[in-house]
Amino acid sequence: MDKNGIVEKIKNTGKNLKDFRPERAGLTSYFESLQANGKTLVATVIAAVFVMLFFACVIFFLHVKGPEEVMVPEVRGKELTEALLEMQKKELYPKITLRYSEVPGDKGTILDQNPSAGSIVKGYSRVSLVVSRGVIVDKVGGYVGQNFDELKMNLQTLFAGTANPLIVLEEPMYKPDVSAAGTILEQDPPEGTDISEPVKLSLVVSRGPSFENTRVPRLTGLSINDMLQTVARSRIIFEFTSRPMAGKEKPGTVVSQQQFESEFIPNYSRMGVEMAFPNGEYEDNVYGIFSTEITEYPYPVPMRLDATSADGNTYTLVNFMHTGLSISLPYAVPKETTLTLYVVDKEQKKIIVH
Repeated sequence: MDKNGIVEKIKNTGKNLKDFRPERAGLTSYFESLQANGKTLVATVIAAVFVMLFFACVIFFLHVKGPEEVMVPEVRGKELTEALLEMQKKELYPKITLRYSEVPGDKGTILDQNPSAGSIVKGYSRVSLVVSRGVIVDKVGGYVGQNFDELKMNLQTLFAGTANPLIVLEEPMYKPDVSAAGTILEQDPPEGTDISEPVKLSLVVSRGPSFENTRVPRLTGLSINDMLQTVARSRIIFEFTSRPMAGKEKPGTVVSQQQFESEFIPNYSRMGVEMAFPNGEYEDNVYGIFSTEITEYPYPVPMRLDATSADGNTYTLVNFMHTGLSISLPYAVPKETTLTLYVVDKEQKKIIVH
């Protein structure tokens, strides 16, 4: 090809390039299609990611096993160390609670467990163990010099809710003594005795000052007021009865008394006294015998009889010492008076005089 032919061919090629358009090559339709399907493509990619994550989780949990199930062993009655080793073998975790026991010598022993033996649980579960911290007391205390009633109350509080208390009080022996009434003089077993099983505590308790005998008083002819003063200062328990007065007898006076062979009688012996009372009211007073039954005490305790008038004025008729059981006291008070018996400052009985 000559020189002029080559030049002509180049010119034609340039002309063809100027006339080139993308739509003629199909690119426009391609980009339009790609833009229209873009949202679908993004949704497809996201869905594919979630599907892959789902299958990945399934495969993970299929290959990872949870804790195996185990049977809870029986550890009640075993020492704490032995119980912990058994828990460890089963891959169980103990939760320990301490509690006082009723059985001497079982300190550190498993008293109870939850779940119970034989239960099926997952590994690494907790098992509650109740461990004995020993008995509340392991030795007999020293009680000589203490008040018997206070000791009795303290022991009841100490062993409250206990089916088998470790110290059981036997019925005490009482004897006169210069110590105050109710004071513990002797005890058996002695202080410091080890408690290996429930013990019975025997006590000797004071009845009060050692004046064992009292002279029998002469009471015939005494008025109610005089008689109540005698009750207050005497170590005799008077048992009052009454009958209608007769002849020249004065109202509200002692007309007879029990006789004894000896001039002296033991302290707080009972002595019968009969009084003569008028029928109905006499000089604005009603006469009678206040009587009741209460607990018998092994030694005399303080008591009093109060009177409250209809207008609310309260006064004490008599303070006295008494051993309980049957109580009787004479009175002469206006109608509608309230009589109240107190035993160791606690109200025991109340009546209204009509």
